[in-house]
Amino acid sequence: MFSKATSALTRAILVGVVILLPSLLVPNVRGETSQIIVLVALACSVLTMAEYASTYPSLIEFRDAPPFNRIRYLALFATLFILSLLARGKLDPSGLTLFIGAIGSLVGTALDFSYSPVRLVLMSMPESASQADMNTVRAAAGMAYLISLMAIIFFYLILKLKNWPSRSGAFNVWINLPTFDPTAGGDVVRRLNRDARINLALGFLLPFLIPVIGEAAETLFGAASLTETQTMIWLVTLWAFLPLSLFMRGIAMSRLADMILEMRRRSTLANAGGHVYAT
Repeated sequence: MFSKATSALTRAILVGVVILLPSLLVPNVRGETSQIIVLVALACSVLTMAEYASTYPSLIEFRDAPPFNRIRYLALFATLFILSLLARGKLDPSGLTLFIGAIGSLVGTALDFSYSPVRLVLMSMPESASQADMNTVRAAAGMAYLISLMAIIFFYLILKLKNWPSRSGAFNVWINLPTFDPTAGGDVVRRLNRDARINLALGFLLPFLIPVIGEAAETLFGAASLTETQTMIWLVTLWAFLPLSLFMRGIAMSRLADMILEMRRRSTLANAGGHVYAT
């Protein structure tokens, strides 16, 4: 019990740190913005601790199937850290920020081609944006997109090379997929494959759709300009992180469907062998 509470507390602290990271690294954050970020970090930390300290799951998926959530956390941390350094380089340049900025510029330029997600992000910038702002957003979008791609590839390699999640013990669908009801009707394999395809499709489309949705929301509710430092960091991070989460979820659900099919096949072969032996 003590070990479980300690683990939940550690996870809560790590979640709070990653949310506070941009405010800690980027100077000149307004007081109202800092207060909102602290409240959000506190709420997310409490939710995380309550989830992992409880025996019964509620919202967080794959909580007992490492390293699924660890990969997502590291990708989120890396994205916020690098984007915060890029933004800090505009206000307080140093050797590290200049190095990150140079790498981000190379990656952003390489990914900035016609109809690419990075190009769509740049097209959503206001017309009044300066060239320096455009370069910063290009570098941030390129680095965020690259980190997401690397996280997806790493998770896929873990799945194939380490036979995830079989090597981590028995997979409990109720704990790891609390929002998925295997008894809701229909074949569970068909439903898992359907949900996997939906998640993969959304993961592929969201980097293209989010800038369009952002422009439409800007027209209706007012501007949330990418030229503002904190806004740029969080919008670009969510633009890359949400598709990453959907892609990983789709890959994981497809893997679970394959595991169930394999178990059914083995059960069928075992039953057939038993009948032959009895005969």
